[in-house]
Amino acid sequence: MADLKAFAEQLVNLTVKEVNELATILKEEYGIEPAAAAVAVAAGPAAGGAAAAEEKTSFDVVLKSAGSAKLQVVKAVKEACGLGLKEAKDLVDGAPSVVKEGLAKDEAESLKKTLEEAGAEVELK
Repeated sequence: MADLKAFAEQLVNLTVKEVNELATILKEEYGIEPAAAAVAVAAGPAAGGAAAAEEKTSFDVVLKSAGSAKLQVVKAVKEACGLGLKEAKDLVDGAPSVVKEGLAKDEAESLKKTLEEAGAEVELK
């Protein structure tokens, strides 16, 4: 049991560079593709909070509610997502729901602004 604790201690104290090297070794030599989340968790404490301070690069636009101008919001969602009228209406009716996932910050902000101008309540995650 002490060996596992020592191993865990070594993992927690790895630098970001060492974690990336470990991921490469696991992938190339053993065919194991480490999950990005596991690498981030291992890198988080070792980076002294630097990894936590990194800016998020992928955003989801979430429609919290359609507000009072539901028709305008349905039209905005229809245009922004390239959906049919029924699909856009279903998405708006199902609020809170994700309108688009994995967008860059400017795209997400632009979509959020468009939907808010139509009267919707929107959140970026």
